Amino acid sequence: MQALLQQAQNMQQQMASAQEELANTEVTGNAGNGLVTATVTGGGEITNLTIDPKIVDPEDVDTLQDLVIAAIKDANQKAQQLVEQKLGPLAQGGLGGLLG
Repeated sequence: MQALLQQAQNMQQQMASAQEELANTEVTGNAGNGLVTATVTGGGEITNLTIDPKIVDPEDVDTLQDLVIAAIKDANQKAQQLVEQKLGPLAQGGLGGLLG
């Protein structure tokens, strides 16, 4: 029983460490062949947004808005993949992995 509790505690420490690493890791997504880029942390926080001035057209704000949304979605998708890579083995193992 003591070994099981020790394994659970180790897993909890690994999870906390992985979550901290994710919070400090940034990924960048883009849209419009790099005309709009968004950078987010592994936790999904937007840390930077860059818009190439040549895409700014006061007559076509809708396209710019769409590109910003697409860049943020791309960055968030990459962040989610990073989370799955980092936490996947820990989350999949869970206590079920320890018991069986």
